[in-house]
Amino acid sequence: MTALTVYDPAMCCSTGICGTDVDQRLVDLAADLDWLKAQGVTVQRFGLSREPAEFAANDTIRQIMQDSEGDDLPVFMVGGALKAKARYPSRAELAAWTGITAPRLEITEQVREACCGPTKAAPAAATGCCSGSAKAEPAIEKAGRCC
Repeated sequence: MTALTVYDPAMCCSTGICGTDVDQRLVDLAADLDWLKAQGVTVQRFGLSREPAEFAANDTIRQIMQDSEGDDLPVFMVGGALKAKARYPSRAELAAWTGITAPRLEITEQVREACCGPTKAAPAAATGCCSGSAKAEPAIEKAGRCC
């Protein structure tokens, strides 16, 4: 079974998604890690402020910490191999690293109606964003939602 280990910088809690100013990348990461666990991936997550011994016990992490004074956190390792540092990977990257096929985002009739209203709505249909030919990702980036 594939094992993903995350070494987080010091945060207020184990996930960093508490308080009033939450970093969306941490919210996404928490959801992505839960998704990986549901796919059968073993996920370990260590926080510098809560488990400093885990950082000291790993030669790779210890070297990264010495070289960057901790600025290269978070670090992501799969099966003991370094995959990323100083950034949060996407779900697609996490899936690729762990051998999981990430589901493709598809706009279904249910999704179209949830974000565009009934498909009879002329403005949404006129833009093409809710037509079956539209791709979700560019539309999301452009408008902040599917339409």
